[in-house]
Amino acid sequence: MKVSVVVPTYSLDRFDDFCECVDALLDQTYDNVEVVAIVDGNDTVLERVADTYGDNEDVVIFGNHDDAGAISRANMGAVQATGDIVALTDDDAVPAEDWVEQLVETYERTDAIAVGGKLVPDWVAGEAEYIPEEFYFLIGATHRGFPEQPQEVRNTFGANLSFRRDVYMKLGGIKQSGIAPSDMQGRETELCARMNRQYGEGVQYNPDAVVEHKIYEYRTEPRWLLERAFWQGYSKRAMETLVPDSSDEESDQLRKLLLRFIPGRIGRLLLRPSETKLYQLVMLLALLGVTGVGYLYGILKWR
Repeated sequence: MKVSVVVPTYSLDRFDDFCECVDALLDQTYDNVEVVAIVDGNDTVLERVADTYGDNEDVVIFGNHDDAGAISRANMGAVQATGDIVALTDDDAVPAEDWVEQLVETYERTDAIAVGGKLVPDWVAGEAEYIPEEFYFLIGATHRGFPEQPQEVRNTFGANLSFRRDVYMKLGGIKQSGIAPSDMQGRETELCARMNRQYGEGVQYNPDAVVEHKIYEYRTEPRWLLERAFWQGYSKRAMETLVPDSSDEESDQLRKLLLRFIPGRIGRLLLRPSETKLYQLVMLLALLGVTGVGYLYGILKWR
């Protein structure tokens, strides 16, 4: 089973990170791996990528001279791929050495049509302890409340997600939803919800298929987090409109927040007060509230 891993990149500022990702993929414990490097809208980066990996037969390089955006980068990679499996990751992510092996093992064991794994944060500028784990999905990491054991889920995150290539192509890839790309989040959610409706299957989650996602300093700034939370709420409402009955996992997470996580945090804070616990609780409540405001805004926009 051949696995093609799509790694999009577009900025020279991220070139070293991109190389770290590609090198990790070329050093996997699973041998039959093809790296599909998609360079979007930057000829300088394309030249650097070609100079660095152009002679490697395991790396396919495709340059797009227009800035196509995040959605098209993934779809272009799937078109260029020659593997049985198309795996998606980011140029700021570093897969564990057995990541592809774990994905393939899950495909073979479960006969899955899509497999995803766990995203763990790599705190580039130091851990931001005030960010509650329940909202780690805002920074691109697997959050508290997501399943801890292997099981079928609606979707995992786009930096650690894979599909059988024929399924991905038949679905038409990730769709432009009519929402401004800068506003829309979780585009892989729409694809996986559509896949579930068409094939009756979700994504097989393997928590041992690990990818580290670099968390740059700007992703830990409170203003950035609150803005992202707002658009997260908006996107969830938009997703409900585009794919009805696609928000069960969000509803389940909300119940966990209201019935378990928030009361538990309050109890621990009262028993053993600390500034970190207080900051996390305040941030959790703020992010939850702003997400709700974004959802209400989405109702107005998507009536």
